[in-house]
Amino acid sequence: MGDACHPAGMEQRISLVTLGVSDLSRARAFYEQMGWRGQEVEETVFFQAGGMAFVLWGAEKLANDAGVDSSRTDGFRGVALAQNVRSRADVDEVIAAARSAGGTVTHPPADTFYGGYAGYFTDPDGHAWEIAYNPGFFIADDGSLILPDFGR
Repeated sequence: MGDACHPAGMEQRISLVTLGVSDLSRARAFYEQMGWRGQEVEETVFFQAGGMAFVLWGAEKLANDAGVDSSRTDGFRGVALAQNVRSRADVDEVIAAARSAGGTVTHPPADTFYGGYAGYFTDPDGHAWEIAYNPGFFIADDGSLILPDFGR
């Protein structure tokens, strides 16, 4: 049941992103080498990521919790995580940090069709991350992304 401000249905928000990983210690070490700081609780690592949380959890545990077949985890999963940064130099810096931490650069940073600059890497479990500078997006002081009015 909804009201005038919040109609019934799903609110437009993501609270957590959970990645299923094959080796929790290795995954945590990778992200911590990238400068993230996590807290481990009951074999789950939580990172505060702006106004949401980013979570690492054993792949089989996550699959069981979601009620999905855990044998289908190889290859591209049709999902890419993205971090928008404040400059082209920041893109290069994050991609270099990922490489140094053991990630695989799958698309070196390059100019984009929208006038920005972006590259991709995968973490040790194959999760794809885009690191992008988009001059049309505003990043607030707290790191939150503000989308432009695309209708203009």
